[in-house]
Amino acid sequence: MKERIDWTTFLVPYHQAVDELKVKLRGMRKQYEIEKQYSPIELVTGRVKPVASILSKAERKNIGLHEIKEKIQDIGGIRIVCQFVDDIYTIVDLLRARHDFEIIEEKDYLKEKKSSGYRSYHLIIRYPVATIHGEQFVTVEIQIRTLAMNFWAINEHSLNYKYSGEIPKDIQMRLKKAAEAAFQLDEEMAKIREEVQEAQWIFHKK
Repeated sequence: MKERIDWTTFLVPYHQAVDELKVKLRGMRKQYEIEKQYSPIELVTGRVKPVASILSKAERKNIGLHEIKEKIQDIGGIRIVCQFVDDIYTIVDLLRARHDFEIIEEKDYLKEKKSSGYRSYHLIIRYPVATIHGEQFVTVEIQIRTLAMNFWAINEHSLNYKYSGEIPKDIQMRLKKAAEAAFQLDEEMAKIREEVQEAQWIFHKK
């Protein structure tokens, strides 16, 4: 008998987890604003992976339908964007201190970038969702990156989609150069961080 999944029902806890996490993380940013403190969180977005993308990943990694919940960890995804590289580690510490979910895996692609040039910090969390059938746990991937890293990653993702994961070598080389340029931008901005923050604070007050 062929395996089948009722995707609408299957994805409900993921949608709930992503929606709740977005509210909580945006709430953290709001607290910094209310207390007139610099917020390491600039932007929070989230999404649930489309069914076609889930099935494509399952096929690529030879994962059976009955294994999807256990083996595909990024069905639910949260992205936190910040201004400076140091903010990434501040956010990681803030997330480690929370008690409303469990961090089960961390991947630091800042210290060890991917071969493509990709940089980011990933957390895989186990998040409890209250449903009409009781509490369920789902895994959600949290990506934390700077504005420059995010700009690069969005474009790299689009190119991967266009070329079905087989980006031409000349474009791959340009992407690597662009990734290094983005990293150098982050490093230069870090050197004038205090000046930038003071300017932003003056602008905000006005």
